[in-house]
Amino acid sequence: MPKKFPNKNYKDVIEYYNDYSKSLNETLVLLKSNQIKNVLSLLNKSIQNRKNIFICGNGGSSSVSNHFLCDFQKGLLLDKKLRLRTYSLSSNTDLITAISNDLNYNKIFSLQLDSLADQNDLLIIFSVSGKSGNIIEAAKSAKKKKMKVISFVGFKNSRVKKFSNICIEFNNKNYGISEDVFQILMHVYSQYIRQKNLSNRVILNKNF
Repeated sequence: MPKKFPNKNYKDVIEYYNDYSKSLNETLVLLKSNQIKNVLSLLNKSIQNRKNIFICGNGGSSSVSNHFLCDFQKGLLLDKKLRLRTYSLSSNTDLITAISNDLNYNKIFSLQLDSLADQNDLLIIFSVSGKSGNIIEAAKSAKKKKMKVISFVGFKNSRVKKFSNICIEFNNKNYGISEDVFQILMHVYSQYIRQKNLSNRVILNKNF
């Protein structure tokens, strides 16, 4: 398992960079291949069955959610073969602040799901702690509507795990490294699905 990072005071940025890179790599190496494949299977099934794919997260994980939407919508739709219905629950600041101010911040994602989602749709969660109230409420709402739930979590023993069909926990308590892994996995899935639907000849002329 990755050692806690940072665990000392660094005075040299290169030393910090080297240890940061080491911790990131140790986290990536420990991800289980069967979990990675199971996530891909759920993603593919949702795409093939034209189901809605919702993504959410707080803070830096919110940025990953929006980035996920960008890469999947642009990268996959450009190739014409794939049709996606992908929505970031973190993107509408007007709606999020209205729900937060008038109702409850913990409801910013779940109320959107209550309105927009259907049975067998997919919810993808990015959460470093896996314990945030709005994340738990979103997962509960998804399970109540009989959606599928995939959670990517930085810390171990997250609360969201019991509401998830698949929960990948990194067991790394560094927020930056966890969010880096979120980004890496998001890019792996979006690029893999895209290239799988292209011929080798076409891939040579594509920018990923």
